[in-house]
Amino acid sequence: MQNDDTDPQDLEIQALLKDYPMPEATAGYFDQALVRATHEGTRRQRNRWLLTGFGSALAATVALWMIGGFFTTTPDLPGAEPVIPSITMTLEEPRTVNLVFASVEPLDTVTLTVKLPAGIEMSGFPGQREVTWQTSLQAGRNLLPLKLIATSPMGGDIYATLIHDDRGRTFRLRVDVG
Repeated sequence: MQNDDTDPQDLEIQALLKDYPMPEATAGYFDQALVRATHEGTRRQRNRWLLTGFGSALAATVALWMIGGFFTTTPDLPGAEPVIPSITMTLEEPRTVNLVFASVEPLDTVTLTVKLPAGIEMSGFPGQREVTWQTSLQAGRNLLPLKLIATSPMGGDIYATLIHDDRGRTFRLRVDVG
């Protein structure tokens, strides 16, 4: 059945398309397409909630790292255990951990060393347990994102050491793999 308001271009396109046969859809094709579309939407929503949860955990980790860094570098009080921040990683799933270093004044030529436990790797440095480089720090908070990958379920402690002139400070982060 043809509508009188049909555009002549539409009729021409329809005539051209008749030359290209199109296979008939199988009986369950449309049901499968709807199931797949629904599943994709659910997966995206679940991923969004997971990312929100990881983002919150990451923010808490940064706060713990800053607080923990100050606690682990102060003299131990008699009978007191130092507070060591920790994170939990999933095996073979990359995770960005933000380290925050505070400086009262700008510092040039700072040596930063990150020591990783066996089974934890830094993206771009596979198999290396220690990575060292020169950098500078601005006055205030300095953010260092480390993309880490757990290659074994062992976990362990990550040590980040800053050295400027003859002064140094070491920060510690416990990594659990679950």
